[in-house]
Amino acid sequence: MSKLKRGLLLALGVLAVALGAVGVVVPLLPTTPFLLLAAFLFARSSERLHHWLLSNRLLGDYLRRYYEGRSMTRRHKVMTLSLLWITLGATIVFVAGAWWLRGLLFGIGAAVSTHIMRLHSG
Repeated sequence: MSKLKRGLLLALGVLAVALGAVGVVVPLLPTTPFLLLAAFLFARSSERLHHWLLSNRLLGDYLRRYYEGRSMTRRHKVMTLSLLWITLGATIVFVAGAWWLRGLLFGIGAAVSTHIMRLHSG
């Protein structure tokens, strides 16, 4: 693999990890797709970074559980849904002035909640 391609894969992997990490605390930014993308990019560009990501104290367990098909624990689901609705509720009440924006945010929250509730608890 050329140095340019490897460097590009590494840079995109780092960006994906950063976006995934932000997604842990920002409810509407997805965590899982970015972390899976980072794992994919690191697997092709840096064995060291791939190992680091999978063994990371904060993100590694999340990825390993997803790979193994165990997805989210019930505790994680409760925490995620609580944070999602607290943040969305505050945004709907204090920020979103237009009725259509409030409806859109509520609809996104309902869709994300449905997806999370359908994930296998392990």
